[in-house]
Amino acid sequence: MCEDGIEVNAHFVAVIDGSTSKARFRINPDMTNGRYCMLLIKKYISEMPQDINFDSFCKGVTGYVRNEYKASDCDFSLLERHPEERMAASVAVYSDYYKQVWMIGDCQCLANGRLYENPKPYEERLAAKRAEYLKHALENELGIEEVQISDPGRASIINELRATCKEQNVLFSVVDGFDIPREKTKVIDIDDSTSKIVLASDGYPFLKDTLEESENALAALLYDDPLCIDKFKATKGWMSGNSSFDDRSYVRFSIISRQPLLQ
Repeated sequence: MCEDGIEVNAHFVAVIDGSTSKARFRINPDMTNGRYCMLLIKKYISEMPQDINFDSFCKGVTGYVRNEYKASDCDFSLLERHPEERMAASVAVYSDYYKQVWMIGDCQCLANGRLYENPKPYEERLAAKRAEYLKHALENELGIEEVQISDPGRASIINELRATCKEQNVLFSVVDGFDIPREKTKVIDIDDSTSKIVLASDGYPFLKDTLEESENALAALLYDDPLCIDKFKATKGWMSGNSSFDDRSYVRFSIISRQPLLQ
């Protein structure tokens, strides 16, 4: 069920966050489109050469996902007109060869003594709209437990969420088999003084230097604000049967060598 993934090998470390699907059909009938996209990206990263640069990565991973559409006999004209029908994912990749972190979509990175994010432009507005809807509903005797079974706040914004998909790889970047606008991505050069890096999906609303600290901050949020409408506003909350409001992945690693690149 989880749509997050981590890939670690001799040359790359990556966190991949499959997008919650809003499509009517699954590309692979055995899993959600977000999970399938995550697995495809994970496989691509595991096989790519150590000296691939960011531009080549964007082109290569896009072509890899696009080829899967072809193999699955998808209707390309439908995917062009309706981006919500595509599989999509965000990714943060550390390249040890270039000593860079590449961010496509809304994963997170702690490096160079600061937090790097790349949020979708619509998330804050729609999260606030969902929060106001649910606060009003809770004042009128709707129970928290009821919302955790069926979230009317999420339902109130779902059409707008689908509509924002038309802006993917226009106003914000994702890996979805279509061209990625470089100006909507981030490339972070790692300082010589930086020895530890954290990559995580946005399932951690308060990213910390350790997994334990990040988990504790998340647990405190879920205790105080399980619907994610107050201390942290999100487009979805903690649903019954789940362990959190969103899938999450976290990896911390050390750079053990900073030898200069051979020219």
